[in-house]
Amino acid sequence: MLEISETGRTWLLSGPASSYAVHLTADDVLLHLHWGPRIELADAEELAARPLPAERGFESPLDGREEYPVEGGPRFVRPALSVRTDERRGTEWTFESHETSGDGEELRLRFRDGGLAITLHYRMRGDVVERWVTLDNNQGPETVELLRADSATWTLPDREEWRLSHLHGRWAAESRLTSAPLTYGEKIIGSRRGHTGHQYLPWVALDTDATEERGEVYGCALGWSGSWRIAVAQLSDARVQITGGVGHDESGLLRLAAGESFTTPVFAGLWSDGGFGGASRAWHAYQRAYVIPDADRDRPVLFNSWEATEFDISEEQQGTLARRAAAIGVELFVVDDGWFGTRTSDRAGLGDWTPNRDRFPGGLKPLADHVHALGMQFGIWVEPEMVNPDSELYRAHPDWVQHQAGRKRTEFRNQLVLNLAREDVQEYLWGHLDALLGSAPIDYVKWDFNRSFTDAGWPGEAYPQRLWIDHVRAYYALLDRLRAAHPGVAFESCSGGGGRIDLGVMGRTDQVWTSDNTDPLDRLAIQHGFGQIHPARVMAAWVTDSPNAMLNGRVSSLRFRFVSAMAGVLGVGGDLTRWSEEELAEAGEWVELYKEIRPVVQRGDLHRLRPPRGGLSAVQYVLGDEAVVLAWLQAQSYGEPVPALRLRGLDPTASYECLETGEVHRGAVLLHHGLRVGLRGDLDAAVLRLRRI
Repeated sequence: MLEISETGRTWLLSGPASSYAVHLTADDVLLHLHWGPRIELADAEELAARPLPAERGFESPLDGREEYPVEGGPRFVRPALSVRTDERRGTEWTFESHETSGDGEELRLRFRDGGLAITLHYRMRGDVVERWVTLDNNQGPETVELLRADSATWTLPDREEWRLSHLHGRWAAESRLTSAPLTYGEKIIGSRRGHTGHQYLPWVALDTDATEERGEVYGCALGWSGSWRIAVAQLSDARVQITGGVGHDESGLLRLAAGESFTTPVFAGLWSDGGFGGASRAWHAYQRAYVIPDADRDRPVLFNSWEATEFDISEEQQGTLARRAAAIGVELFVVDDGWFGTRTSDRAGLGDWTPNRDRFPGGLKPLADHVHALGMQFGIWVEPEMVNPDSELYRAHPDWVQHQAGRKRTEFRNQLVLNLAREDVQEYLWGHLDALLGSAPIDYVKWDFNRSFTDAGWPGEAYPQRLWIDHVRAYYALLDRLRAAHPGVAFESCSGGGGRIDLGVMGRTDQVWTSDNTDPLDRLAIQHGFGQIHPARVMAAWVTDSPNAMLNGRVSSLRFRFVSAMAGVLGVGGDLTRWSEEELAEAGEWVELYKEIRPVVQRGDLHRLRPPRGGLSAVQYVLGDEAVVLAWLQAQSYGEPVPALRLRGLDPTASYECLETGEVHRGAVLLHHGLRVGLRGDLDAAVLRLRRI
């Protein structure tokens, strides 16, 4: 809901539980008023009537109070907007007007500085506030360079002892949650790599005393799949602001000639008084309702061939795997890397998106038809933004890659990055991918991105640094175009695991590859962090072979591997030709069980019962009258009994039957006997289902 004061200078957006308010002073200074529990318009007007603090030496009363700080004038905080022309730098804007969208949900505040129009956008989705900015050089003739154009600055209320939480990691160890007291100065996280990155997810949360289920939590998440930066600052007067947007520094993003514009991605914010668990459930509901395509459709159980075969693939071999996968109940069969060009290793073939005729003499259609005849969908792996120097594409167009003139072209994984900001590269990829998806009945595409930007140059281009922005915009446009042309095809975002996960790519893909680490114990911590912001509906997780050959050699039971992967979108990635008949039969039972609980896991509310810190960890999903508990016993010491779990999110007046034990519990269920029955030692796991009776 959007309310506007009679003066037309105070605006209040409200969701079911929270409100967000801003005010424009008489001298056109836009101030932040409130973000937190729901208030009335009269409350916002009372806040607007309070005067700014008096000026003091070396300090500005605007700092920490301005809604969107710009560079220039009496300001010393980090600017959200920094621009320059040939004659001057900074912004001196004046207010022009406000307007609302036709549906009344979006507020637009319009400002101007010379030829540059600046529009601040606000939209409330549930209790999530979406904010973004449009910069339009519509009254040139000066070219305006955008040095920094953040999507939003978020201002927190005055509190003592803020604590900052965020997700950090690396390849095969992504999304690990860390929390620490916020101190004076700035804490900056981001990516300088051209993609979201494994090192940080673009999300932060701040609290003072929140627990998993109680207390105020403020969270912010950026929807951008390129380089980015979020700065959390505790100012000298203890006020806290969070500024975030595209790009990793102030060296320049884009130049806007007369008539050109730039719209930043959404930087979304959420207030919750339900602790970290309540905040996560609100983020998940927001993404299922407004971000993820077709979120009401449950994702199928898939098999992916990579860990079973790597590059050594053939049509016959894939057919054998497909028959075994179908027999255990798999619904989507995916051929990973190695089906195209001269791709017999990672040294050749990237960029040549036609089937290898030695391996697939009739193209992909015969295998796809066979997979469909087995009752499964068919999918493939691609990495369109990359090229091997040993490829037909590179030999024909060596100028199509990012590079610096006269410098060595740095290779990672024996590949280079195509300059997707070039229109000819965009059209090449569109033509080949569109033809590929039309050449066979393909239902699913796993889109990978296996290296970061290093030599991000563009010889001959007047403003080469624009490729950092335009590469991502072209990636989005290509995905949008392919989805429109092939509406039956689902897409997965992958970047060597979790290197491209954010709200921007979530809006264009059906699921994401969480991590290349498929070890079921490591995955518990990765999935715990991932679930702070993103829902199980998009979190792909595989059951692979034991011992874990790729990373650590850890031995784990099929039971533990399956229950770990059943916390998200279940997949299988082991070499099924080496699984025993007993293992295949057990796998079939787990797949059947997952299909029963899938609606609750993928669409239900998540409750984290115990974090993965050793001993027992558990999560619970609730959807309507059903609940599912997944529990993992990492280690059991000194003969200690398995601790009980108090479930959450159930009707305290209702009775629930545990389908595994037959026991009937009241709403505030304390699971104890069921866990003892299900858990039998180190690295064991259990699935418990409860149904209202």
